[in-house]
Order: sequence, then C-alpha cells, then structure tokens
Amino acid sequence: MSNIFSLSIAALLTSVVVNAQNTIPQVYDVENSGSHLPLPIMLPANELPVIEELPDALDGVSTFADWEQRRNVIAAQIQHYGIGTKPTVAPKQIAARMDGDTLIVDVTVGSQMLTLRSEIHYPQIGQPPYALMIGTSVIALPKHLLDSRPVATLIFHEAQVNDYSQWRPHKERGEHNFDRLYPELTENGAYSEWAWGVSRIIDGLQQLGSSVTRIDTRRIGVTGCSYAGKMALYSGAFDERVCLTIAQEPGGGGAAAWRISQLSDSVENIDKTDYHWFLESQRTNFGGGNVDRLPYDQHELCAMICPRALLLLGNPDYKWLADEAMLVAAREARKVWQHFGIADRMGYSIVGGHGHCQLPEEQEPEVKAFIDKFLLGKDAETRNVEKVKK
Repeated sequence: MSNIFSLSIAALLTSVVVNAQNTIPQVYDVENSGSHLPLPIMLPANELPVIEELPDALDGVSTFADWEQRRNVIAAQIQHYGIGTKPTVAPKQIAARMDGDTLIVDVTVGSQMLTLRSEIHYPQIGQPPYALMIGTSVIALPKHLLDSRPVATLIFHEAQVNDYSQWRPHKERGEHNFDRLYPELTENGAYSEWAWGVSRIIDGLQQLGSSVTRIDTRRIGVTGCSYAGKMALYSGAFDERVCLTIAQEPGGGGAAAWRISQLSDSVENIDKTDYHWFLESQRTNFGGGNVDRLPYDQHELCAMICPRALLLLGNPDYKWLADEAMLVAAREARKVWQHFGIADRMGYSIVGGHGHCQLPEEQEPEVKAFIDKFLLGKDAETRNVEKVKK
C-alpha cells in the first residue's frame, strides 16, 4: 500500500513539473511584460535597511502570476541604484531596413536620430526563419558550436550607442551617441545604455519580420564574455524577447554577488569595478561598508531572466572574476526557477584550466545542450547543469 502511495505522489509531482513546463512561457513578444505595472517607491540610500544576507529574490512570491510584479521591482531597483535608466522606445520611433545582409535600425527621439548597423551571418544548414545568437561586442564561444547548427549570428557593436572602452580612446559621460537622444540620462552607466541598444536591434528585427530578415524573433539568444558577459547578462535580463542568455565569465558586477565579492580585496567588487559601467552613485552609496544597504544583489539580476533560459559560465583560474561570489549568486538565483518547477532552464558551469574567454571542451556539452534546447527546440538534457571544477 505504501509503495502505491509513493508512486502516486511521485506521479503527482511529475505532473506538476510537466504542467509548469507547458504553461510557463519560455519567451515573450514584448520587451517588458510588466511595463504597465506601477513603479515602486525608491528610498534615499541612507534610509535603506541593512540586509546582511543575500536578499530573497522571490520575496514572498508564491505563484508564477506574482513573478511579473516582483521582477519589475528588481528591475526598477537595479536601474535606480546600479546602472541608470533604460528608457522605453515606442514602435513609431523605430525605422528598420535591410541592406543586403546588414540590419539597419534608426532610432529617433525628439529631433535626434541614432543608427545601429549589424550584419547578420546566416547558417549554411537548415531553413529560415533561423534562430539568432546576438554577440555583445563579440561571440567568444567556440565558432564550431554555432557553425554546426542552423543558428544565425549578429554582433551588437556597442560603440554605436556608447563607445566607452578600457583599451582604446573613448568619449566620456554626456558625449556618447546615446546622450544626444537622452541628455537627461548622462549619469547612466554603460550597461543600461548597451542593454537599450540590444533591445533596439530586436525592435528592428520584429518590425521587419521573418519574411525580410529570415530570423525567428522568438528564438533569440545573447552571449558575451568578460565585460561583454556582463553586457549579455543585462541585455537578457532587461528584454523578455531574449529566450536564451549565455553569460561567459562576466565577473564582478555581472553575476557575482556584491555582498560576497566585497569580502575580498583581490576581486572585482563594488569598490573595484569600472564606474563608466555603473552609476557613480552606486560606489558613493554602497561602497566600503555600505554594501548591505543595497536593496538587491546580482543573483536578482540573474533571476530577472526567469522564466527564460540562463547559462552562466565561469573560470576560477582568474580570481579577479570573483567566481566564488558568482557561484553563491548562481545557486541562489536558481531557486527562482526551481520554485516554478522549471529548473532545467537555468544552469551554471564553473571550470578552470583554460584561458580567459577560451571555453574548454569540458564546458561544451552544457553550452550545446542549452543552444539545442532553447534556440532550436530540441530534446536536450539541461536539468542538472550545476558544474563546479577547478
């Protein structure tokens, strides 16, 4: 009798997971499904409560219907205290066209126009409309992983929006193309502006449609490595039309929890990151011993991607990347997907023994599985991608 009862419970639990998989969307047709919701009140930094442990990403959320509101609260906090505003753009402000295989998107705000150009590289196999992987600055994943699949690629050239670079001459705050459109947002960090640019590329693809672009806009992924890994993470978190985000070695300010990285002086922490990327007020308000007043942490940036798919890739050989803090954040973020019975949509793989942004063969299986399952709709195993190996 007990065996029958156990089998019945097991069947019920399986049914719940299957139902969750079938009813919870894997991607959306809009940039922010919660744009209609009211924004939360933002307290001055010195009035925020001290939260010593990582904040609860779910914060009382019970059903998936509650998640939209919670996700919007996290998004508002990250913009207000961390990266600056990612402004919304109406469809009438977008004018897209193709010049051969190059997508051109004109964005008009008031009297100012910003133009984005990105060439689409189409696969040699499969039939359109194709899945698309957007590389933020570059695609650092091994070329053969995408070339062997019917996946188109496109590079988002971030300098067209904000040309800040750690390695070449660049403009300063207030001088970027983005600033011409939004002079009131010159205090923004680059990550809000770069995420805005990726969204405008997706706007253009949607406007033209698959008959023109040969791209299926419900099968778009973003990926990048190092500072561009952060860029991919913010882009995927802040645009629900991205069905798969692969953030490769994103380091501090990406998936690494600020509260954990702040415990070490030898990693990228909230005091030792590049403040062209973030609001200067983030360091003023939350640097030093004030990190516990930050109302969110980076596991919640990761959680914003739920219910869509996220794969985090780490490299513990490079201590600066703060992968110990990323592991803590990844495990905490994964609880959100688990809560909704869709843990197979989130994984992490932290493996050493290779160069920075040089994905080793040992990490290829999980990358292949996430691409196959979430970009190509194949039956691939992603349920237990929780790899940690030094």
